Amino acid sequence: MGRRPSRRTPVRRVIRAGRVVGSVAVVYGLTVRGALTLDLGIGRRLRPLGPMMWQIDASREVVFDVIAAPYLGRTPRALESKLKVLERGGDMVLAEHFTHASRFVTTTVETVRFERPSAVHFRLLRGPVPHVVEMFELRETEAGTELGYAGELGTDLWALGQWWGEVVARRWEATVRESLDAVKVEAERRTGRKR
Repeated sequence: MGRRPSRRTPVRRVIRAGRVVGSVAVVYGLTVRGALTLDLGIGRRLRPLGPMMWQIDASREVVFDVIAAPYLGRTPRALESKLKVLERGGDMVLAEHFTHASRFVTTTVETVRFERPSAVHFRLLRGPVPHVVEMFELRETEAGTELGYAGELGTDLWALGQWWGEVVARRWEATVRESLDAVKVEAERRTGRKR
């Protein structure tokens, strides 16, 4: 004789579905905050970050100093909500960066390497994606400094990762743009003050 279906079966399915949805929400929240980096090494997709360019009416040394000061010197109080240096070396630091992304604050951990006065290199160690490398390149021009930004962002899991990479890249590039706009303003302010 066959077994009669239990009336509780639909309830169990709802509970299981709720657990799955809850688990996905937890993984999503941890990933967005940078507390969980899914570095699976399968289905890796890379996409460029930038390139972006700024013309700055200041010398290359002044622009470099504006970029490097919060990392190599004492981090200003105004930047404490965006940057925390964990370890300082002669030309490299290990730093946490904090970025507001909707309801979450995303925390990334990166190495930042300085090549005075021509370049600053960033490499992601922990964040919402498994791979990011970036570079600020400073070139002297007749008008001052040309500051270029370019990088590469990588995600895993083929099309799903590619979608996530696009979501992250939009916010990432907007954050870089805001930071380098502020560098331009500060470098030109310092140069104007000297003149």
